[in-house]
Amino acid sequence: MENIPDLGHNNPVYSVSEVAQSIKRMVEDRFGRVSLRGEISGWKIASSGHVYFRLKDDAAVIDAVCWKGTVGKFTFKPEDGLEVVATGKLTTYPGKSSYQIVVDSMQPAGVGALMAILEKRRKALEEEGLFSLERKKKLPFMPQVIGVITSPTGAVIRDILHRISERFPVHVLVFPVAVQGEGAAEQIANAINFFNNPSSLIPKPDLLIVARGGGSIEDLWAFNEEIVVRAAANSAIPLISAVGHETDTTLIDYASDQRAPTPTAAAEMAVPVREEFRLALGQLALRHDSAIFRLFMQRNEQLVGLVRGLPKPVQLLQTATQRLDDWQERLLVALPAVLDRKEQQLTMLSAHLRPKTLQNEIIRTKERLKEIEVRLELAVLRKLDMSSDKLTNLSSLLESVNYKKILGRGFALVKNKDGKLVTTAIEAKNNDKLQVIFADGEVLVKL
Repeated sequence: MENIPDLGHNNPVYSVSEVAQSIKRMVEDRFGRVSLRGEISGWKIASSGHVYFRLKDDAAVIDAVCWKGTVGKFTFKPEDGLEVVATGKLTTYPGKSSYQIVVDSMQPAGVGALMAILEKRRKALEEEGLFSLERKKKLPFMPQVIGVITSPTGAVIRDILHRISERFPVHVLVFPVAVQGEGAAEQIANAINFFNNPSSLIPKPDLLIVARGGGSIEDLWAFNEEIVVRAAANSAIPLISAVGHETDTTLIDYASDQRAPTPTAAAEMAVPVREEFRLALGQLALRHDSAIFRLFMQRNEQLVGLVRGLPKPVQLLQTATQRLDDWQERLLVALPAVLDRKEQQLTMLSAHLRPKTLQNEIIRTKERLKEIEVRLELAVLRKLDMSSDKLTNLSSLLESVNYKKILGRGFALVKNKDGKLVTTAIEAKNNDKLQVIFADGEVLVKL
């Protein structure tokens, strides 16, 4: 039997766990699922992905926990100082003897809270330069392909397609996305990024339209998310935002290259009116033809005026005709004189070509050739004598180094069976047969 100390009273004794579990059941049974309004404080994301924070008002504080799977479903980004309405199960945490709420849904406490988030986010993105005018691109005058990012159902897409078809039919690519609720922001951002880097199966759009109809600030919140704003600002393709009605303003409107008050207005910005364009082209053609006609008439009048100022062709040719007659007379006088000079030059040159003169020149040339022949013969003889002496000296030198004379003085030449010279005793010992050559013959030696 367990030894229980005397406590001096009859009160029952409970374990700490029993009391903690009893309080836990009492709190959960008494309150169950509740909604609390308060300010977020100490927002902290654990490594597990779960979030821990506190809800407070002017008089009290309560701990709160939100599991990882629930955090991703929020349509806004919670942060410290934001007033929210959190809904969940009220319970206790025995490990710290505290009570807490396990949040499964949470919304900002009214439009004022959302507007505070919106303004804070707008200022932060504006400071980064995402809304600067230098980043905005000019819309193409006549796009060939337009990419539309919106809900595949509803009046928005029908209005855009009808308006484009009515004004100037072009190729329209529709990327269907959710325009509100969970995951809408990611879908919109992915659609913008896809059109900027499309697959090879579709053409790259020349213009993008991001559109949805009107709604409350909560309905339009996806277009205020940072991921959507950054995708719009970084788009290399000019982008028109047409979100909500004319009085609605979202952050994508600041980041886009052009804001349209309505989706229909976005379609009107995207393409010109074909009939107006045709009419303008017709007017330009008429103005062109009229300008050409006026220019032609003006040039014709100028030509007529210039023709009046020109002299008659007969007058223009009179001076040239007179000059030609003068040159003709001068030529008739000068030509005989030129012929006389050329005849005299020919006579002088012919005098140098007489036979006697040529014979004397040939005789002098033959005498010079004989002198050269004698000198050449003497030079060849001297060269032959010098070459003969040199050959004799080389023969004597060759004879002096002939190995056979050395053998005649008592030396011998030793070769192995392969015919290679053997010059050392070690090489001789390594061969079983040697060939010894003397001055008068050869001897084969076996070792």
